[in-house]
Amino acid sequence: MMEQTKIRIGQGFDVHRLVTGRPLVLGGIEISYELGLKGHSDADVLTHSIIDALLGAAGLGDIGRLFPDDEIMYKDISSLLLLRDVSDMLEKNRMAVCNIDTIVMAQSPKLAPYINDMLKCLSETLRIKIELLSIKATTTEGLGFVGRGEGIAAQAVALLCRN
Repeated sequence: MMEQTKIRIGQGFDVHRLVTGRPLVLGGIEISYELGLKGHSDADVLTHSIIDALLGAAGLGDIGRLFPDDEIMYKDISSLLLLRDVSDMLEKNRMAVCNIDTIVMAQSPKLAPYINDMLKCLSETLRIKIELLSIKATTTEGLGFVGRGEGIAAQAVALLCRN
């Protein structure tokens, strides 16, 4: 049998619809905006994409399998709690984060003022140095469901190394 690979990469992607009557939470931070994301949990697309990237890199499944959206215990849960569980799983499996790179796609609101707070929140939850995490924000120049303001999407890539 071949020796296990010491470096592994995973990717994550998530989308949620924007609706009234919900807070907008991205990267664990509540963003001041008139719309929020619809979902079973807090619908934090950025954190969800990171979770899937980490789980994929570690070969531990995906967010839907581990935290199903038909389980009452996950109703309105903070995605940071799920991310902490994933961080614990990585530690148990002797996997460490080398780096995580993300991008949030939202026509509005402007996210630049919140990125430093998101970085701090996510790095603390993962128990990693803030320098190992990158968050970028972009619009889609008015194109597609993001451009029409119907939803927000996020993508993440995670590189893990085995301890």
